[in-house]
Amino acid sequence: MVSKSAGVPVVFDKIEKSFGVVRVLEELSLNVEPGEFLVLLGASGSGKTTALRIMAGLETATSGRILIGDRDVTEVLPKYRDVSMVFQSYALYPHKTVAENIGFPLKVRKVPEAEQKAAILESASQVQIEGLLDRYPRQLSGGQRQRVALARAMIRRPSVFLMDEPLSNLDAKLRGHMRAELKHMQSALGITTIYVTHDQIEAMTLAHRVAILEKGVLQQLDTPAKIYNDPANLFVAQFIGSPPMNVIRGSLAGNSFQTDNAVVTVNPSGQIKEAILGVRPEDCSVVAAGKGSIAGSIYTTELIGDHTLVTVQTAKDKLTVKAPKDFVGKDGDAIGVEMHRDHLYVFDAISGERLR
Repeated sequence: MVSKSAGVPVVFDKIEKSFGVVRVLEELSLNVEPGEFLVLLGASGSGKTTALRIMAGLETATSGRILIGDRDVTEVLPKYRDVSMVFQSYALYPHKTVAENIGFPLKVRKVPEAEQKAAILESASQVQIEGLLDRYPRQLSGGQRQRVALARAMIRRPSVFLMDEPLSNLDAKLRGHMRAELKHMQSALGITTIYVTHDQIEAMTLAHRVAILEKGVLQQLDTPAKIYNDPANLFVAQFIGSPPMNVIRGSLAGNSFQTDNAVVTVNPSGQIKEAILGVRPEDCSVVAAGKGSIAGSIYTTELIGDHTLVTVQTAKDKLTVKAPKDFVGKDGDAIGVEMHRDHLYVFDAISGERLR
């Protein structure tokens, strides 16, 4: 049985990073709890990998501090930071066996050979590759290589795991399996983990908390459930969710959201000339023509398995509605869409800010 670490806190303290005139990170401040699984989520170019590389010591911050435990490691070399990094490309030595790859960090530290062997076997069994120790990376599948990389990171028992899109090279089925393995492994070891991805499903399923970045700015830091159900702004609302949140353009006067062919009563109250009404596909339903919050016609239907996605064409928007799996309707049929008032979001179309 692998012993559980106590975990250490990690702090990004007002981290800024610029490459020339391009600012990649803007005053990023994050407190990662001991033993927490924190996911940095964002599109390509959002600054998430740069933040991870600054934590690892592979990039230097333009300003700000990095703390691991009670140590300020901002100026400390990577090898003295007590972190293990798992890369997207696995970064295995092709001329070394699986056992040699896993044990390499201990060999560098001149750990006695008997201790190395025991630790290699323990780490390999943790990710279920103890039968592959004599093979070379070229003889392994993508999933097996990823497990070797994880075992090599684990063997050092670092203070912090850093993972840069480690599952992105795997097929969908294996990705799902490895997500479960990773979550179980991190929970069992209790090691503070910072994980970078652009995949919202990975973020929502793995993280204790998610930090969403856009153009180097932290948009929201919270639990997956809170981010999904209580998004801070329009960017977060549209970024999280599959299918994404529906958006309807119009204006807000008091509690009335007005669009071309409907007036919808909402809970937030205000005066916004250019407003956006947001509603998730599962929070609306298809009803008979002439009923519901807004009128439209069926654009297309997609049977997903346990539900049917109905795309509805309204006066100037397309909405996605999650309907029962036995829903029947033909393209062009006139219908209504009922939107549940307690699950409607209102945003300022110009600033993206949410009206509460």
